[in-house]
Amino acid sequence: MTQPPPSPTVRWPDLAALELLVGIDDHGGLGAAARAAGVAQPNASRAVRRLEKQLGAVLVRRGRAGSALTPEGTVVAHWARQTLTDARRLLDAAAALRSDRQAELTVAASMTVAEHLIPRWLGRFRGLRDDVHIQLQVHNSRQVCDAVAAGRCHVGFVEAPAVPPGLHSTPVAQDRLVVVVTPAHPWARRRRPLTVAELAATPLVVREEGSGTRHTLDLALREFDRPAPLLELGSGAAVRTAALGGVGPAVLSTLAVADHVAAGELRAVDVEGLDLARTLRAVWRPPRKLAGPAGELVRMIVRGA
Repeated sequence: MTQPPPSPTVRWPDLAALELLVGIDDHGGLGAAARAAGVAQPNASRAVRRLEKQLGAVLVRRGRAGSALTPEGTVVAHWARQTLTDARRLLDAAAALRSDRQAELTVAASMTVAEHLIPRWLGRFRGLRDDVHIQLQVHNSRQVCDAVAAGRCHVGFVEAPAVPPGLHSTPVAQDRLVVVVTPAHPWARRRRPLTVAELAATPLVVREEGSGTRHTLDLALREFDRPAPLLELGSGAAVRTAALGGVGPAVLSTLAVADHVAAGELRAVDVEGLDLARTLRAVWRPPRKLAGPAGELVRMIVRGA
């Protein structure tokens, strides 16, 4: 039985040349198309000539005033647009497949969250998605929001009472600040609760401005004139160490001092009429629905809360 002759090998057009052809249609000339594509004009001109030779048609009319598409070139440019769109879809799909195999998740967390909650959360998440490479950044709450807004992380966790406009958020945990002193401090022997005015009038060991803990405290005492802080420190651990050392009264998350209060090393001081409860939040950039590993992490935390 006679076999049909083999089909000739198809020579596919160069996608970069098709992009230049579309660029001539969009920008009105080969020079502008080359600049838009980041190609030197002599190289662009050679690529278009090779495409014309391959297709057997004159696609570009060249003259002293510049270059323009011929009628044949206009038709080919129309087809080329669809070809380039499909090629971009192919590259996007390949990138998605690659990211599924080597997924990465960059998380930014405020100090309190990073010290007391993130290790447990990320440990649970690793049990569900051991294929995800996780990178953790630790900042104060304001810096976390800045990192999220700038796209330097996929999701952030903050203690601040509110998040900046343009970011989405959802509650993930509840926390409360508490005033603590050493057992030798006069406040530890008070029979009656401290008043808000007394607290506001006292120099305190506090976190730095920009931290969620500091913001919550400043917001609660905003109606009072207050002295300068006794000491301003960059982490909850540093504030706790200062409090344990008897430097002065401190305001910290219950997450940071619960064990020390239970052991009698610190005393929690009641403040009448002062509510220092706060909501810890996950924050992210639009769209509203957080997708990918970041979305999976937040949903896991919310379900387990």
